[in-house]
Amino acid sequence: MSHHKLVALAATIVLATAACSSAAEPPAAAVKECPSSPAPPGPARGPGPAATAPRIVVPVDTSTSTLLKPGTAPQIQCGRTAVTTHADVTYATVPLPGGRTKQLAMDIQVPQGPGPKPLVVYVPGGGFMTAAKTGNLPLRTFAAEAGYVVASIQYRVQPDGATYVDSVSDVKAAVRFLRAHAATYEINPASVGVWGDSAGGYLVSVVGVTNGDKHYDVGADLDQSSDVQAVVDKFGAADLSQLMADVDPDTQRAMAPLLASIAKYVDGPTSTASLAEDPAAVARANPITYIKPTDPPFVIFHGNADTTISPSETSKLHNALRASGVDSTRYVVDGAAHGDVAFTGNPQNSLQWTTQEVAGKLVGFLDRHLKG
Repeated sequence: MSHHKLVALAATIVLATAACSSAAEPPAAAVKECPSSPAPPGPARGPGPAATAPRIVVPVDTSTSTLLKPGTAPQIQCGRTAVTTHADVTYATVPLPGGRTKQLAMDIQVPQGPGPKPLVVYVPGGGFMTAAKTGNLPLRTFAAEAGYVVASIQYRVQPDGATYVDSVSDVKAAVRFLRAHAATYEINPASVGVWGDSAGGYLVSVVGVTNGDKHYDVGADLDQSSDVQAVVDKFGAADLSQLMADVDPDTQRAMAPLLASIAKYVDGPTSTASLAEDPAAVARANPITYIKPTDPPFVIFHGNADTTISPSETSKLHNALRASGVDSTRYVVDGAAHGDVAFTGNPQNSLQWTTQEVAGKLVGFLDRHLKG
């Protein structure tokens, strides 16, 4: 073969290889950092620089869990898939004390691509005091680009005069609304998951274990099911009277006002009883109370440096789910604190939660149970 023919053949092979590579991977310029969440409203929560640092004084149980050691890199990246956002979509008008009402909204991210897609309803944290649907934008976008319609919702909180029953009802109302409008937002209504952080983690746990319980189905779209097929609980509570059982006594005393407000979230705004004084009400609010073998699969994440919600909270929930035959996986993230930016006020304190390893576990769980 002549020299010119060899050069031409080599060039053809190089071009073919490049074409295959570009088909398999997006161009490097398309990949970028995931978008940042807006700053949370108000000052960051938790002790200031001069305060004594909270300490976990109870060993973190990993006996039935998997310990992850992700560090803080590599971080997730976005930009591979175009995502359309529908902001401020009203999904319910709900009653408040005194005859008032409140409109609840959601932000819906729809990834580009053919056919209906599984739905994930994201329930933000905020200590049952706030519910900012704009939070956790990096991970929500990462999940949307993985092929999920992701809807981040507002819900009623304690300053609204709400109890946990109201908040759970709002999450279920969002699920029904999205099923009713599945065609509009390219949703597969048969594949719906819920994902929550902190207070949101608690709420999605209750939603998951009350599939089929019509007590929480109030409002509109009652011809639609509020049942879900998968639950992602990130550092959520279970027994609301034991939120800080693993931390030092000084921190528990400092956080007593928060626990007093949570008592009203359990019993109602006019209640004067503490959580310790009403164990029956605490049990009614505990997702463990309602676990049954037919519950949807759970994946649970908790940092072993979390001094806001004790790691033992998710350990108890995970073990109770497994004891009833429910598919539950729990990951303990080494070095990770409470990742809810509504509390930390600083994304740098949440980097373990946006690593490729931890986010990959979350999306992998969704893929198995909502796409499989």
